Amino acid sequence: MQLTLWTYEGPPHVGAMRIATAMRDVHYVLHAPQGDTYADLLFTMIERANKRPPVTYTTFQARDLGGDTAQLFKDAARDAYERFKPQALLVGASCTAELIQDDPGGLTQALALPVPVIPLELPAYQKKENWGAAETFYQLVRHLAVKPTQPRVKGNQPRCNILGPTALGFRHRDDVREIRQLLALIGVTVNVTAPLDASPADIARLADADFNVVLYPEVAQTAASWMTRNFGLTATRTIPIGATATREFIREVAALAGIDPDVAAAAAQSRSPWYAKSVDSNYLTGKRVFVFGDATHAIAAARVAAHEFGFKVVGLGTYSREFARDVREAAAIYGVEPLISDDYLEVEAAICAAGPELVLGTQMERHIAKRLGLPCAVISAPVHVQDFPARYSPQMGYEGANVLFDTWVHPLMMGLEEHLIGMFRGDFEFHEDAAPSHLGGPATQAPAPPALIEVPTTPSAPAEWSPDAEKELRKIPFFVRGKARRNTEAYALSKSVPVITIETLYDAKAHFSR
Repeated sequence: MQLTLWTYEGPPHVGAMRIATAMRDVHYVLHAPQGDTYADLLFTMIERANKRPPVTYTTFQARDLGGDTAQLFKDAARDAYERFKPQALLVGASCTAELIQDDPGGLTQALALPVPVIPLELPAYQKKENWGAAETFYQLVRHLAVKPTQPRVKGNQPRCNILGPTALGFRHRDDVREIRQLLALIGVTVNVTAPLDASPADIARLADADFNVVLYPEVAQTAASWMTRNFGLTATRTIPIGATATREFIREVAALAGIDPDVAAAAAQSRSPWYAKSVDSNYLTGKRVFVFGDATHAIAAARVAAHEFGFKVVGLGTYSREFARDVREAAAIYGVEPLISDDYLEVEAAICAAGPELVLGTQMERHIAKRLGLPCAVISAPVHVQDFPARYSPQMGYEGANVLFDTWVHPLMMGLEEHLIGMFRGDFEFHEDAAPSHLGGPATQAPAPPALIEVPTTPSAPAEWSPDAEKELRKIPFFVRGKARRNTEAYALSKSVPVITIETLYDAKAHFSR
C-alpha cells in the first residue's frame, strides 16, 4: 500500500460495494471503523444514484477496541438481516478492520441466518478495487449458481448471459442497453445480466444459457472462467468498442449462437467510419495520442485510435496489473514501451516525454492534460460526476463508436480553431476589433491591411510552391487557405526563398503567430 494524493483504484472492499450496489436483494455487512462510510459518497455523489448502497457498517470506534468487536459485528449482521431481509448476505472487513482479525465469515455463520451468507476474503494490503469486484462476483456465482442435473435443451433462439457491468462503472448502464439491442437485432436472447440489476435468484439460473458475453474482463473474467469449467459455458473474448471490434464481436457471437454471421454483421451500421474518412477529419490523420486506463478500455482505445481514426499511438499503459500481459502485447503492435503503473506522477512523466497531441485516459489524465495544455477525452474509470451523463452515451457497439468519434475528435477540432486564431491574429479581416460582418449596419471604411513584412522595393519573382507544400496547404480549411498562401508567399519573399517547402510553410506560421 502506498500513500498518495490520487489513486486509480480504491481498496478491494470498494469493489465489493460496487457489486452489492449493482444488484437487487443483496446486502453487504462491512466490519469497518467509524469514517469508512465515505464510500457511500462514490455512489450518491459521483454516480448520482438515487439510493444509498446496501451496506451496513459496524462503525466501531477507538474505545471499542478494548472490548468485544466480534460481538459488534454479529449484532450488525443480525440487525441488517432483520431490517432488509435480503436473499443473500455478503460479509467482510475493510482494510482497517482486517487488522483486528475478527473473521466476519465465521461469526455470521454462527448466527445461522436463513439466507446464504457469502464471506469475502479481500486482502486490502495486496489487492485493489477491481480485483475486489471480480472476487466478490466470483464468490456470488460460486455460491449461488445452480449446476443443472441434465444438459440444457436449446430453444428456438440462442440464449446468453451478459457479465461484468457494475455500479460506478464507466458507462456500464448505457453499454448494457446498447449490447442488449445489438443481441436482439441478431436474434440472441439475454438470459441474465449480472451483476447489474441481477438478484441472487438470477445468479442461480446463470447456467440456463448457451454462452456468456463478457463485457468487462476486469470484473467478470474469473467468474466466466469458473462457469466454463463447471457449466461448460463458453465466453466471448472480443470487447465491442469501436466499429471494427463490434463487427468482430457480432461474428464471434454468431459463431457461438449458430446463426449466420454475414447476416448479423450487416444488421447495423455506424456513422463513425465514414466520418473518420471525411474531409474534415483528414486534418487529424497522424495525430499523436497517448492512451492510459484500465486494460480493457486502454487496449480498445488504442486500436480504435490507430486503425479507425488514423492517429499515431505514442503511449499505451494501464494501472490494471492483473492484465499487464495483454497491454504489453498491444503495445508491441504499436511499437511503444508499455507503461504498467498506478503512480500518476509516473504517468504524467510518460505523457510529457511522449509529447502527444491528444490524451485518452482517466479522470487523472484529464487533470494532467489540463496542466500541460493538451486536449483530453476520458475513456476509463476512475471518473468523476461529468462522466455519468443523463443522456444515452455508450462506449460499446455501433452507437458507442459514434460517441467515441465525437468525444475524441471535438477536442482536436477546438484545438484547430485556437491554432487558426493564433495564426491569423492581427489580420485586418479577423482581428478582435473587427465588426461582425453578418450583423449589417452602416458601411464603414475598412482599415488598410497592416504591413506584416517589409518587402524589398526591388521587384522580385514570387517563390514557387513544391508539390509537398501545396498538399500540406490543402489541409488548411478553405476559408483561410488563401490568407495562409499570401502570408507564406510574403514570408518567402522577405527571406529570398526561391521554393516554398513544408518547412517554409510552418516557418511562416510560426512567424505570424508571434
